[in-house]
Formats: sequence, structure tokens, C-alpha cells
Amino acid sequence: MSSLFITATGTNVGKTYTTLKLLDALAAKGRSVGVFKPIETGVLESAPDATILLESCRKVNRNFEGLKTEDITAYTFPLPAAPFCADTNHKIRIDRILEKYHQLSQLCDILLVEGAGGLMVPISRDFFMIDLIKELQTRVLLVTPSRLGCINDTLLSMEALKSRNMAFDWCVNLYEDAESFAEVTQPFYDAVFSAWWSDKEGMEKFARSL
Repeated sequence: MSSLFITATGTNVGKTYTTLKLLDALAAKGRSVGVFKPIETGVLESAPDATILLESCRKVNRNFEGLKTEDITAYTFPLPAAPFCADTNHKIRIDRILEKYHQLSQLCDILLVEGAGGLMVPISRDFFMIDLIKELQTRVLLVTPSRLGCINDTLLSMEALKSRNMAFDWCVNLYEDAESFAEVTQPFYDAVFSAWWSDKEGMEKFARSL
């Protein structure tokens, strides 16, 4: 079994979109894929991200057909905020997240884990999303935006990962300021990084490496 943690520079960057694309790409390669959304906030009746992930996963992995949304999440909260702020009763336990992770890992040969927000989102007072990634010991995919100003967000997230000696791959979700991206942002990425991707071909190549 292997796993991949999909994180991002912040919220609404495209973690769920990327996870769904990877799920399809891996399934097309004949891999048995599973999904896990450890924490989701802003949940009133049902968890929107977890619901979409599970519906897609059921189509490609029969082991997930009998599961419910709550089976692929450890915690959900109604307040749309960082987990620490949404968890007003301070009930989050990391060992429960780890337990869920190991349970779901038995149902697939690669588990896609989607984080909440960005790397420094607090889960508890002194435990952040990046700490959960470290605890799970998973491979990391950092999703970055294409909007003006994204270079700063991308480099800060990379520095956070490097400071903890965490290896990672990264990609650009090309959806905001897409028309100007090639002129406004791409020149820096091309000059500094030997490899990065934002297209379907790059997604499929990355999926083959997992």
C-alpha cells in the first residue's frame, strides 16, 4: 500500500479537483484507489468534499461501495473555519485520524488523502496540517493556484515542507488568471524549477510515478 497527501497553498485552490483527477488517472492505469478526507469543516447536513470523493471512488473501487461519507472522514464540523476554530469542544484526536487512515488503507493499494486548507492550518493549538502529513508518512502533492501573487504562496509552502525535510511534488491548478499566467507567473517557474506541471499530460505522468 502507498498513499498520497494532497495539500495546497490555501483553501479553494483545487485540492478536491486534483484528487478527483488523480483518482481517475490512477484507476485508468489499473490501480486500486481509495480516498480519505480526515477533517472537513463547513458541514451542515453532509460533507460536500467527502461526498464527491466517495461517489467517484465507488465507481472504480468496489471496496468503497458499501461505505458512507462518515466512513471516509474522521471529523466534520459545521463552522467553515480552521479545524482548531471549528472544533469548539476540542474533541479532535490524532490517533482517531490515524486509525481511520489505516482502516481505509486496507481497502486499496493507494490511498489519496485530501487535507483541509493549507499546510499551516491548525488542527489543535500546536499541531498543524503539515504535522499530520508528517505523522502519516505519506508522499506529498502540493497544489498551487495560478492567480496573480501565487509565486509568493507557492514558495512559502515549499519552504514549510523543506524546513521539515519533507519531499514533495507540486503542480499548478490553472484556473484563475489563466489567460495571463504564461506571461505573469510562468517565466519564474520555468527559470527556477526544472519540472512542474499543470496539464492533463503532466497529471497522467505523475500518476504513473505513484
